[in-house]
Amino acid sequence: MEPELESKQLSNASQANKQELFKATGHLKPQAPYDFQKALDFLGDFTPTRYEQIVKTGSLAKALSLNGQVVGFELKNAGTIEAPALDYTLFSAKPLSDKIKKLALEKAAFFLSLDDNLADFYAIGRKDPFFTPVIEQVYGYHQVKFITPFENAVWAVIHQRNHITVSRRMKQALVQYFDREIEWDGQALWAFPEPAQVAVADFAILNEVIRNERKTESVMSAAQVFSTVDEDFLYHAPYDEVKKWLLTIRGVGEWSSTFVLLRALGRMEHLPIGDKGLIEGFREFYGPDMDQQDLLVHIRDYGAWQGYWAHYLRVATR
Repeated sequence: MEPELESKQLSNASQANKQELFKATGHLKPQAPYDFQKALDFLGDFTPTRYEQIVKTGSLAKALSLNGQVVGFELKNAGTIEAPALDYTLFSAKPLSDKIKKLALEKAAFFLSLDDNLADFYAIGRKDPFFTPVIEQVYGYHQVKFITPFENAVWAVIHQRNHITVSRRMKQALVQYFDREIEWDGQALWAFPEPAQVAVADFAILNEVIRNERKTESVMSAAQVFSTVDEDFLYHAPYDEVKKWLLTIRGVGEWSSTFVLLRALGRMEHLPIGDKGLIEGFREFYGPDMDQQDLLVHIRDYGAWQGYWAHYLRVATR
C-alpha cells in the first residue's frame, strides 16, 4: 500500500494541552475487503493495549516511539468495506521528517494489516462448512497486531503465568515509567518504549517499576536482544530462524515465540498449538467434542493461512 502523502506540514497549538504539535495529513487505501470498525471493536476489547490509545466509532488514535521521537497517528474511516479508505493525521512535538512520516505510516499500516489480501484465505474458508459462518461474522477484519514485536515479546513474558489484571498493571507501569507520552483530543497517548531505551535502564529501578525480579530479568533480556537485531531479519528471515532467535530471550518458550511470530510479525505459517482461546473457538464452531488432534487435521487445508484461521476463530468467539 502506497500512502498518498500531502506535502503540507502544519504547526499549531493543540487545544487539548497547548503543546505545539507538528502535523501531516493524507490518505491510506487498505486492501479490500476491509472493515475498519471491526479492527476498532477488537482494539476496544484487547486488554494488553486497552488504555494506550483512543478508540471511537470510526476513528483510532495511537502513539509510537520512532528513533527516540514520539509520533502519534489518528485514522478516520473514509470509505466502505468494499472500497476502503482511511484519512490520517500524524502529529508530534518535533518536526516530522519525511523519513519519520514514512516509517510511522508503514508501522500503522502493518499494525492494522492494511495490505493483507484475504481473497485466497476466504476461498479456502468458504469450502469449509464449519468455518463459513466465521467468515460471515468477521468478514473484512484484518488482523490487528501488537504495534511492535518488542512490545509483543514483553507482554508475552510479563503475562506468562500471571493474572491478566496484574500483567496489565505491570505493562502500564513500564510504559509510564519511560514517559513516552503525547496528548491528543484531550487524552494522553502512551507509546511503548523502544528496546534501546529499556536495555540501558537501571535494573534495580526497573524492578521497582515491574515489582517482579524474574519478569524484570525477562524484560531486560528482550530489550537487549531486540536492540541488536535488524528488523528486516524478523520480517523476512525463514520462520524457524526467527523462532530460534526469539527463543534466546529469557522467559520466551515454544508458545511465546510462536505468539510473537503470529501477532506481531504477521507470520501466518504456523499457530500457537495449545492456546486455550483457540481451542475454545475451535470447539464453538467445529463441535464441543473436538480435541487438539482434530484441530491439527482441520488446519491442513489452510496452509500458509492457518494463523489467520486461528485468529478468526478467536475473534469470532470474542
